[in-house]
Amino acid sequence: MWVAHLNRLPTRVRLVSWGLNIPSSCCLCSVMEETREHLLLRCVFSAQIWHLVQSKLRLSPCIFISWTSLLVWMKLKIEFAPPILRKLVSHATVYHVWKQRNNLLHNGSSLSPLATFKEIDREIRNTITARRNRKAFRSLMLLWIR
Repeated sequence: MWVAHLNRLPTRVRLVSWGLNIPSSCCLCSVMEETREHLLLRCVFSAQIWHLVQSKLRLSPCIFISWTSLLVWMKLKIEFAPPILRKLVSHATVYHVWKQRNNLLHNGSSLSPLATFKEIDREIRNTITARRNRKAFRSLMLLWIR
């Protein structure tokens, strides 16, 4: 997440800017150029995952138009979806979208958005369970699984 935040992920647009002779189109949708914002927020693949995440949190669907809008969304104080839960989910989503991009690029295979969301769900449950004795994590499982 930190590398993504610093916009240092080796997206295809960045690789082209370094002189590599590769297509700059998104690995997951082949429609737009593969930038951080497109790949992690606006690509059809990632947008479907964000929609599933927001539905799970019982939040209104929100399309992130920029990295800043994601950061603002993570910090909003909503009782049934506190910032710590949205930060966990955001980190997991960014990681799993990047993982699927790399899997498709290097292995020629990728999971569906729904299967990727199930991996994110499992990771969130495991993260909360591992930290359940910490005060900030005590009520998160109920908020996530309801």
